[in-house]
Amino acid sequence: MDTLKPDAANYQRLLKHYIAAQDEQSLYGAEQISKQFIQNNVPPEDIVNLHNQAMASLYSDMPAYFRHSMNFLLETMISYGVMLQEYHTLREEQSELKSEIAVAANMQDTLLKTTTPDMEGMDIGVISVPAHQMNGDYYHFVTGSDGLLGVAVADVIGKGIPAALCMSMIKYSMDSLPEKIMRPQTILENLNRVVERNVDDSMFITMFYAQFIPSGGTVRYSSAGHEPGFYFNAQQNTFEELEAKGLVLGVDPDTNYQQYERVLHQGDMLILLTDGVTECRQGDRFIESQEVLDVIGRFSHLPAQEMVDNVYKHFEWLQDFHLRDDFTLIVLKKV
Repeated sequence: MDTLKPDAANYQRLLKHYIAAQDEQSLYGAEQISKQFIQNNVPPEDIVNLHNQAMASLYSDMPAYFRHSMNFLLETMISYGVMLQEYHTLREEQSELKSEIAVAANMQDTLLKTTTPDMEGMDIGVISVPAHQMNGDYYHFVTGSDGLLGVAVADVIGKGIPAALCMSMIKYSMDSLPEKIMRPQTILENLNRVVERNVDDSMFITMFYAQFIPSGGTVRYSSAGHEPGFYFNAQQNTFEELEAKGLVLGVDPDTNYQQYERVLHQGDMLILLTDGVTECRQGDRFIESQEVLDVIGRFSHLPAQEMVDNVYKHFEWLQDFHLRDDFTLIVLKKV
C-alpha cells in the first residue's frame, strides 16, 4: 500500500470535511484523488483499506457493526480487483486477436483475389460475402490460352484462419496445374491428393469445378461433395439440379471423380453456390431450395451481376441483415 501513503492525509482531511459539510468542494477533491488512484493503478481493495484507516483515525469509538461491514466490503473488493484485472487482460487479448484476424482477412483478400473474366458469349455475376471477418468460401476463375473458362467454388468445413490458409493452398495448387490437365475431374483428383497430404484430418474441403467451352456452349463439371448447382433452361423457364456426385477433398487420395456435361443455349444459366445460400434461415425456419430458386428466377431477366446482387439483398433482408454462414453465388448466363 505504499502508493497510497502520499494521499492518506489528504484523503482523511477531505473525508472529515465532507462528513461535516457535505459540500461540492470535498467531492471535487475526491474526484482528483480518484484520478491519482487510476494513474497509479491502485487496486480497489487498497482504496477501501485507506477509507477504513481514515475512519478508524477519525472515530475511535466507531461501532463494531460498521467496522465489520467495512471488512466485508474490503474482502469483496479483493475478489473484485482480481476479476477486474482478469477482465482487462482478456480485453487486451481479444483486441490483439481482432487485430490479427483483421490482418489475416486482408491477406486472404490479397492471396485469394481473382478477376471475373470478360468473356464473349457469357455473362458472369459473382457475389461472395463472409459471415464473419474470415471467409470460409472460395471461388476462382481460370481462363486458358485455348479460350476455355474454368470456375471453381469451394467451401472449407472449418472456419477462421485455418480455413483461409487451406484456401490459399488450394488456389496456388490450382495455379500450378498445367493447362492440359484442366478438365474438372482431373483438377479435383489432383487437388484431392494435395489436400489429403497437407491438411489436418479434421478439416475437409468441398468443391464444384465447371469448365465452359465457348465453341459449342458445352459445360463440363465435377463435384467433390459440394452443394449441387442448378441449370436454368431459358426456353422452358425451369430449374434443374445438377447431378454431380463425388467425395469431399482430403478423405481418400485415390478417389476418382466423375465428369458430367451440359449444353447451354441462349439465355440458359449455370448457377453455382455454397450452402450459405441454400441453408439460409428466417428465424428458426430453414429456407427451402425451391424458395431459393424462386428468388433467383424472379431476377433472371437482369444482367448476371445485378441478378446475384439482388438475390443476396433479398436473403440478407430475410435474415435481418445478419448472415449465419458465408454466402457465395455465381451465375454463368449464355448470351
